Amino acid sequence: MTKVLLFAALVACIAVPFRVFVKGEQTKHRYKTTLALNGVMFFGLMLFTGVMMFSGNAFAAETAETAAVAASSTATGLGYIAAALSIGMSCIGGGIAVASAASAALGAISEDSSILGKSLI
Repeated sequence: MTKVLLFAALVACIAVPFRVFVKGEQTKHRYKTTLALNGVMFFGLMLFTGVMMFSGNAFAAETAETAAVAASSTATGLGYIAAALSIGMSCIGGGIAVASAASAALGAISEDSSILGKSLI
């Protein structure tokens, strides 16, 4: 439930100033005010989230079983980060490759329209 509320607050702190800007007169001063409000709300929420996340109770000692569970959860978390990084980096590389291939395909199609099917494949 807490995660859903934090996500909703994050979306609201981005959407509310934008909506206020769009609904009113769009001037440079209003844009700066909206941007400042957006930054204050966003970083305030991040500060609050950080304080809430790290304000737990400290325990004096851990048992061997608790330490093993903590180590396995750390390893699992690092595995998720590694998976996210590998997928994200491969998507960026794929986007760069598609951008290069698409511009070459458009150039070839503009010269000879009969190769449209080959360029799509």
